Amino acid sequence: MGQTNYNGALQKPIGSGFNAKSTSTEVIKGIDLIGKIAIVTGGNTGIGLETVKTLANAGATVIVPARDIEKAKKNLQGINNVEIEEMDLMNPTSIDTFAEKFLASDRPLHLLINNAGIMWVPLRRDNRGIESQLAVNYLAQFQLTARLWNALKKADGARVINVSSQGHQFAPFNFDDPNFEHREYETLQAYGQSKTAVNLFSLELDNRAKEFGVRAYSLHPGSIGGTELAREAPLELFVKMGFCDENGNIKPEVSANLKTIPQGASTTIWCATSPLLNNIGGVFCEDTDIAKLSLVQEISAGVKPYSLDETSAKSLWQLSEKLTGITFELN
Repeated sequence: MGQTNYNGALQKPIGSGFNAKSTSTEVIKGIDLIGKIAIVTGGNTGIGLETVKTLANAGATVIVPARDIEKAKKNLQGINNVEIEEMDLMNPTSIDTFAEKFLASDRPLHLLINNAGIMWVPLRRDNRGIESQLAVNYLAQFQLTARLWNALKKADGARVINVSSQGHQFAPFNFDDPNFEHREYETLQAYGQSKTAVNLFSLELDNRAKEFGVRAYSLHPGSIGGTELAREAPLELFVKMGFCDENGNIKPEVSANLKTIPQGASTTIWCATSPLLNNIGGVFCEDTDIAKLSLVQEISAGVKPYSLDETSAKSLWQLSEKLTGITFELN
């Protein structure tokens, strides 16, 4: 079944023909998705909304699960081939209910795009006591993918796209204390480990799922202007990270590197549809290509080796089953 990406064995650009400036419209050109079914979490705002528009315009039927149905209806108005369903990623029962309804439709699922995420939030826990960024950014992906497994398998050629972040470089996964029960809460450490978990999950999922025709990918969409990701972030945090000055003005060098929303959605669309990836999976992508390994200590382009570690990926799968109470056996 081909080589795995354990420890970054396949982690190098393949010359996609696209780049950091490419847009989702450019990437989808010439690709026909008529008859394909996609689910996009977080599909009513930001790059998720752009992803939905792009897939729907190419002919796919797109299901958008949303916590706020009225907001979703308003934002998705006028887009053909879209179905809106209720789901709250902080509520495991809600995820199960959504998945059961989709499975009851007896349709295959060609694309599962786990796009939704939160960042820069204060310490919160779900009803299981799990820290909110770990719950929403990662464990919800694990649960939803597990619950929809039979529909993915039925597609006879499906892809799972997990939106990660360069922010995985803030922190490796802390197996000793993932829920900040014995260490001081630091929101960027929590975000970083949740995105490292996304990369490790994508790696292990691809290895387990490829024999069933399902491939998995993680990606960094880029730093995007105009999304809702920073809605809870205090100004001091952006100043500390060097994004803006004390008055809230974005620094010119930061602004110059921000992507537009269509540019931010391009890597998701590429992972979901590119024929170049037909025989490769488990890779971390950015700037509309497979990313390179980042072997330096500081934050940089590429993916850190710790988020592609084989031992960590297998350990995380077991921990995820324990934390969610779900045995995710692929058969």
